[in-house]
Amino acid sequence: MKLAIVAPTTGNQRRHILAVARELGHDHQVTIYSRRTSAEPKQRTRLTQGVTIEHIDAGPARDLPADEVVSYLPELGRYLMRSWSAERPDVIHAHSWTTGLAAVAGSEGMGVPVTQTLRPSGTTHLKLEQALGRRASAVITGSGDEESALIRLGVPRRSIAVIPAGVDVSRFRRLGAVAARGTRKRILHVGSLTPGMGAHTAVRALTALLDVELVIAGGPDPADLDTDREARRLTDLAAGLGVGDRVRLLGRVPRAQVPRLMRSADAVVTLPREVPSGVVALEAMACGVPVIASAVGAHLDSVVDGVTGMLVPPDRPARTARLARTLLTDITLRTALGYAGADRVRSRYSWERIAQELLRVYEDALVRS
Repeated sequence: MKLAIVAPTTGNQRRHILAVARELGHDHQVTIYSRRTSAEPKQRTRLTQGVTIEHIDAGPARDLPADEVVSYLPELGRYLMRSWSAERPDVIHAHSWTTGLAAVAGSEGMGVPVTQTLRPSGTTHLKLEQALGRRASAVITGSGDEESALIRLGVPRRSIAVIPAGVDVSRFRRLGAVAARGTRKRILHVGSLTPGMGAHTAVRALTALLDVELVIAGGPDPADLDTDREARRLTDLAAGLGVGDRVRLLGRVPRAQVPRLMRSADAVVTLPREVPSGVVALEAMACGVPVIASAVGAHLDSVVDGVTGMLVPPDRPARTARLARTLLTDITLRTALGYAGADRVRSRYSWERIAQELLRVYEDALVRS
């Protein structure tokens, strides 16, 4: 099968796309089309067996917000039409509303099924997402919550496939190197430092936990922590609550170091108010570390409360502290949750499994077309 993937240029979603493409490339021909964002030397780059990335010159060669990319969608669409007219793909997969518009323009009149990943935003792009969802041969979304939102938009239920984020289970696993730590129990938060992402809730919860350290990985480069506004807010909050000596901000941690950092923790907390993918919880579970996760979005699908982790409403530091205290004082419970979480991720969230589910969507779309 010849697969054309029209991808955004940045973000966690791009990492997901590349990982799935590598899996699909074992048996299929995959071409990823993406707007050029730097002075890369080649228009076409072979990523791995069966996978090619094609960089499209449309607009300035730098990262742009989605709303600014809109001005260059006609150029993207024309390029795709020329490319697909020369070599017709079997299935097209667009991964955002901007790439969806480009894919629709580029495939006009070709009769090629277009599948569309949609994460309902509830913003000014709602009508565009609605139109793309109704037009697509299949709509792919990441959680049951998002499926419900798409149905409310009028996307036919039969067109929607819920396919979650995946995890590199060869890297994120129970056994492996462990980051250094002291004698205190350790809770780890991974992610953005902005208030809606839950780090502030974790700091507040620490006030009810004795002899426990909170390690926070994320935000700016370590050298910029002292001048970063969000980092300063967190350190000021910790100091004001009297837990400043037990909160460590690491800044941005290289991806290769995240598994060993997770394995060093007694529990991972991930408490954002909105959870489109829930990757942090999945990666922690894959490492055999119990998670305390906000009971929203993708977490409701991935974290089985009391079995692979614990769920808590966002912005509830007292309740978060109670759950953490239960975990930290019961090694048997931590071990049981850790094993169950690792088993769940290996069986349900590996890149191989995610690629197989996507392939079934593509095959069904091809049959229906």
